[in-house]
Amino acid sequence: MTTMDRSLEGEWALILGASSGFGQAVALELAGLGMNVVGVHLDRKSTLPNVERLVGHIQSLGREALFFNVNAADAEKRRDVIKAIQPVFQQPEGPKTIRVLLHSLAFGTLKRFISERPADVVSKSQIDMTLDVMANSLVYWVQELLAAGLLGQDGRIFAMTSAGGVRVWATYGAVSAAKAALESHVRQLTLELAPMGITANAIMAGVTDTPALRKIPGSAEMIAWAQRKNPSGRLTTPKDVAEAIGLLSHPKSHWLTGNVICVDGGEFIVD
Repeated sequence: MTTMDRSLEGEWALILGASSGFGQAVALELAGLGMNVVGVHLDRKSTLPNVERLVGHIQSLGREALFFNVNAADAEKRRDVIKAIQPVFQQPEGPKTIRVLLHSLAFGTLKRFISERPADVVSKSQIDMTLDVMANSLVYWVQELLAAGLLGQDGRIFAMTSAGGVRVWATYGAVSAAKAALESHVRQLTLELAPMGITANAIMAGVTDTPALRKIPGSAEMIAWAQRKNPSGRLTTPKDVAEAIGLLSHPKSHWLTGNVICVDGGEFIVD
């Protein structure tokens, strides 16, 4: 897309997990392409200044930024956000819809399935929570946005997955299950949303140095391994992923749906 392309001008994006990592980078990229941004994030007081900077940056580009500091996986909070944004989409020239929905929620339990110490073993409630936040919540957001009339023709749904959906890491079991479920949800949404002109794709980023990655035990080893393995000799960056999503948000991507798209510089294909 060139700087002269105005195909996304004035459209809206809804980003779940908007305040850091991939969500933040995509918010900035789409705002730079002319889109307004609804951001849902969960931040403590100490990290709110970064959210304020992000909102200010989006607004400095002449775009609207509506951010909600709530738990995106909470059913009541989800309904509150949808209710709050509905009036924005009722415009005199006709109702608008969300053009891009990004699911980038990274909150799950990082424990082993098996351990000699019972306290180190992931519990049922932790597995349930991880799958609900990192996978199932995508389905619920799509269902309720459709019911509210906020998703329509030419909509683009993107969900952030990882190689962990098909590969293993010692403490990644519950998250790996969530990523695999997320990819399955994307395929099902593809089937059911295609008649409405809405696409759905999972984005598999390469190893990226984000706050979420740093929470994984052994992340430094994972980073070093990825740097050795990647054909370009570097990690994937949030900007790499954001630029790809910007391209895939274009109207001409309408026939690209139901995929797991690697944005990793070829990292996944190298053993």
